[in-house]
Amino acid sequence: MSRPLAWGVLSTAKIGVETVIPAMQKGELSEIRAIASRHLTTAQAAAERLGIPQAYGSYEELLADPAIDAIYNPLPNHLHVPWTLRALEAGKHVLCEKPIALTADEARQLVEASARTGRLVAEAFMVRHHPQWLKVRDLIATGRIGETRAIGTLFSYFLTDPSNVRNQADIGGGGLYDIGCYAINTARFVFGDEPERVIGLFDRDPAMRVDRMASALAAFPGSRHLTFTCATQAVPYQRVQILGTTGRIEIEIPFNAQPDRPSRLFVDDGGDVTGKNIEVIELPLANQYTLQGDAFSRAVLEQRPLEWGMADSIANMRVIDALFRSGESQRWETP
Repeated sequence: MSRPLAWGVLSTAKIGVETVIPAMQKGELSEIRAIASRHLTTAQAAAERLGIPQAYGSYEELLADPAIDAIYNPLPNHLHVPWTLRALEAGKHVLCEKPIALTADEARQLVEASARTGRLVAEAFMVRHHPQWLKVRDLIATGRIGETRAIGTLFSYFLTDPSNVRNQADIGGGGLYDIGCYAINTARFVFGDEPERVIGLFDRDPAMRVDRMASALAAFPGSRHLTFTCATQAVPYQRVQILGTTGRIEIEIPFNAQPDRPSRLFVDDGGDVTGKNIEVIELPLANQYTLQGDAFSRAVLEQRPLEWGMADSIANMRVIDALFRSGESQRWETP
């Protein structure tokens, strides 16, 4: 690895310019070389603000740049697959924001394109790179809470702006795509398995038609359950509880872990309902977006498979597909 990987960014989306790009610029193996927008002045302003050497006034120009090795794609959900396909065809590796597609069938197009072009593609579930989630898996693997039985997840924020892409049904808006996907992904990460059946309940905004609240139950092999609620018109909050036969793990800030403060896990043996037996485990400062970028760069530079590739993404999308079907059928559905 004689040099860092050269990255280009498709669009000046808020998640990119405010969170992901600054984090990746702190990485050892990731160098942001270019950013593109549909308007050159917008790209130039973002490039100047972030210290990015090259700005392009079209996505096509960025993909044609031979100096760019990899693309970060934070476009709106309905553009994830089309522009990831174009980037792969242009010879670029791609890290695409979640959800990587709108359906599992759509995501499968990326598998074929990746195999044909010899380029890597991954979904940007940054949480799996954070030390707190790795610590959770270690605690479970060593039997700290006995046999893991249930995971309960809450994730919410309040957003009613109809112009925001998260509130536009026709382009993949709604809470399940945006944040419910994290509950599914992390439960699969912890259980190390796939749900056998799922059932979902949805409340949709009457004007915008997006799911503003979704609740779900997923049954995993071995009588293990995930229950979650995600909401886009509720008080901002997030928490994960993992229940075992002899203990409990609570993740304080499971998804938007702050890079400037230690992350905390609460491990409870259940011996006292007031929580006096809780052990607080603090994890060192970490930026999960920096770690995610460098993990992808390392895989490309070392020419090795990704730890979390398209098979994992398709499995997650199958659960989302099944939950949407369940919302219509009002029955259990099989992913």
